[in-house]
Amino acid sequence: MNKLLTTLVVLCCLCCDLVAANYDNPDTIIVARDGSGQFRTIGEAIEVCRAFMDYHKVIYIKKGTYKEKLIIPQWLQNIELCGEDRDQTVITYDDHANIVYAPTGKGMGTFRTYTLKIEANDITLKNLTVENNAARLGQAVALHTEGDRLVFLNCRFLGHQDTVYTGMPNTRLYFKDCYIEGTTDFIFGPSTAWFEGCTIHCKINSYITAASTPQDVAYGYVFNNCTVTAAPEATQVYLGRPWRDYGYTLFMNCELPKSIRPEGWHHWQKEREQTARYFEFGNKGEGADTKQRVAWSRQLTKKEAQQITPEVVFNIQNSWKPNL
Repeated sequence: MNKLLTTLVVLCCLCCDLVAANYDNPDTIIVARDGSGQFRTIGEAIEVCRAFMDYHKVIYIKKGTYKEKLIIPQWLQNIELCGEDRDQTVITYDDHANIVYAPTGKGMGTFRTYTLKIEANDITLKNLTVENNAARLGQAVALHTEGDRLVFLNCRFLGHQDTVYTGMPNTRLYFKDCYIEGTTDFIFGPSTAWFEGCTIHCKINSYITAASTPQDVAYGYVFNNCTVTAAPEATQVYLGRPWRDYGYTLFMNCELPKSIRPEGWHHWQKEREQTARYFEFGNKGEGADTKQRVAWSRQLTKKEAQQITPEVVFNIQNSWKPNL
C-alpha cells in the first residue's frame, strides 16, 4: 500500500512539472469561465507560472465573474493579470473579519479577508475589478499587497471597510486611472503608494485613508490629479487619519467635493497630532478650502510640491520608475 501511495505521489509530481513546463515561456495564458481558454480559473493559471521568471508573462482574463480567493506567492514575479474589460472582468470573494476562522474558532480578523493577496514583486494588474462583496459585517479587504514594484492600471477596487490594504513598509505601489471605493479607512497600511488620476469614492461619512507610514520612510500615500467623489449620504468625510504615529498622506492637484470636512484630517489619537505628516497642495473644488484645516496639517509651497515626483517618492533603497 505504501509503495502504491509513493508511486501515485511521484506520478502526480511529474505531471505537475510537465504542465508547468508547457507554460515556461513568455506566451500569454488565456483564462475564460466558458472554457474557451487554457484555464477556467485564474488560480490555475497562476499555478503553472515558473518561479522567479526573468521574462514578462501575461495572464489574459476574459470577461466574466471569477469567485476566487487568490494569492500571487512570493516566488513569482513579472506577471501581468490583464482583463478583457475592466467592469466586466471581476475577481470577487466575500470574507469579512467576523467570519469564524476554523483554526482559532474566533473571527478571522482583517488580514485574512482578502480577495486578492499579492506577496510577489513586479506584478501588474490591468483592466480588472477586484471586489470584496461581503455585507457590512466587519473589515473586508479586496486587495492586500506585500510585494514591491506593483503597478495597477485602469482597475477597480470595490468594498466597504478596508478595501485596499498596502501591507508592507518599504514597498512601492503605483495606481494609475483606477477607481477605489469604500467606507472606513478604505486605503490603509504602511506602503509607499502613488495614486495618479484615480477616482476615490466615499460611500459613507468616515475616513478615506489610514496610513501607517514608518517614521524612517519619507513618503506614504501621494494622491496626484485624483478626483474624490461621495455618495449623497456621505456629507462629512475626512481625508485621513493616522493608523500609526507617522502616517504620511498628501493630496495634490486633486478635485475635492463639498463632502470633505472643513478641518480635513482627524488625529485618531490626540498625541499623533505631533507626528502625523499630512499635506495638501493645489487642490480644487468645494472641499479644497484650507482656511479651517487642522493646525497640524500643512500646505506645501509650489517649490516643495514640484520636488515630489514618482521618481523621488519611489527612491527607497534603490530607484524605481514604473514601466508603463
